[in-house]
Amino acid sequence: MNDNEQRDPLERLRVADPAAGLEARDGFADEVVARVAAETSAASPAEAPPVTGLAVERARRRPTWLQVAAVAASLLVVGAAGYGIGLTTGGATNLADGAAPPVSLRSGADAGIAEQGMMPEPPTGDLKMSAPDLGGQIYPYGGGRNHFSASGLSTSEGTAVAYGFDARAASAAGTIAALAAALGVEGTPELANGSWTAGPQDGTGPALGVSLDGTLGFWYSDPRIAPWQCADGTETCEPSGQVPSEQAAIDALRSLLASTGRDPSAYEFTSETWEGAVTRSAQAWPVRDGQRIDQAWTVELSNDGMFSAAGALAELVPLGGYPVVSEQEAFDRLSDPRFGAQMTTLPIAMQDAPATTDEWVPPTEPPAAPTPGAEVSWTVNDVEIVEARLGLASQWQPDGSVVVVPAYEFTDADGGTWSVIAVADAKLDFAGE
Repeated sequence: MNDNEQRDPLERLRVADPAAGLEARDGFADEVVARVAAETSAASPAEAPPVTGLAVERARRRPTWLQVAAVAASLLVVGAAGYGIGLTTGGATNLADGAAPPVSLRSGADAGIAEQGMMPEPPTGDLKMSAPDLGGQIYPYGGGRNHFSASGLSTSEGTAVAYGFDARAASAAGTIAALAAALGVEGTPELANGSWTAGPQDGTGPALGVSLDGTLGFWYSDPRIAPWQCADGTETCEPSGQVPSEQAAIDALRSLLASTGRDPSAYEFTSETWEGAVTRSAQAWPVRDGQRIDQAWTVELSNDGMFSAAGALAELVPLGGYPVVSEQEAFDRLSDPRFGAQMTTLPIAMQDAPATTDEWVPPTEPPAAPTPGAEVSWTVNDVEIVEARLGLASQWQPDGSVVVVPAYEFTDADGGTWSVIAVADAKLDFAGE
């Protein structure tokens, strides 16, 4: 990952996880990916806490692993920071007047799979993804050889408000203590090794951690009520219990927001679960100017209560108006390597198609020698843009701060989406120093 992606607060927290090296049972990830594919129809890390016994760490890690595995598997098929239809149940509770979805300035894999810390980033250039009804068609995933076309795009420039996370203002003992109290975490918050912590950090009780990053990202867990908690000396166990209702998960998150002094009506709520789960997650997306911001608060709920939560503790503050390029100029940026246009959602055909299950047949001889004078294969993808939308996307800065800036999302004729920053050149520091 590049420097900006390394500053992702969730990734930094995962790196600090002392159980990050533990793995699920053999074949688990393959089973999840296979099931999702078949059913889907649509920054320097904080110092790790002391490592404890395997049983304790396995119990702490298991809920995160299972949830992340299901999310990452769905992202592999859908290619967006969301869940695949058919994989999960639940929808949006539009408490913020049906805000538009967030725009991401990273590829679908960067914004989802790689962000989960489970799967490698996609290769640069063309990514070949085959399915029975696609004939091995090559899809552009960003950084590839693409020929873009469009018509009727606006040439009007304008301005739009940008925002930033004021992490320093929220990084105070009182703020952290209030969050700890709202989550039922005992103990006085302590600042050490690049993060605030409260509660036992050895997996024996409710614990809170807050990273000193650009969003003041926090995590909370209570391993005592995790459905995947195994009895002492048992390395594997099956979760049990009924999936909480969508309303219960959203209500828990709404209460958490309110207890920290936030107005739940300024957020849009969603909730998901997945087949075979015994828990339900809920997300609260901050809304500004009718747009979701891609830094949601999230909770995971079991029958026994909320056993994990995460979010950006820093508040969003307006940074004033920024000049914004026209749709046409933003379209031209899709072909400009300086802006690194990325596909942020796979085409509909890829969302609908099941993954190929054809068995690989080993070759019996190498390919024939190229024929003299034969054409050299140089695949260029034709991408027809049919729609443009101006939204907001978060962007990590070299100093670790996080801005939320205007960005365009383009939809192509196949249902894929592409994104580029919308801020005019005059307000872009290309030197990055």
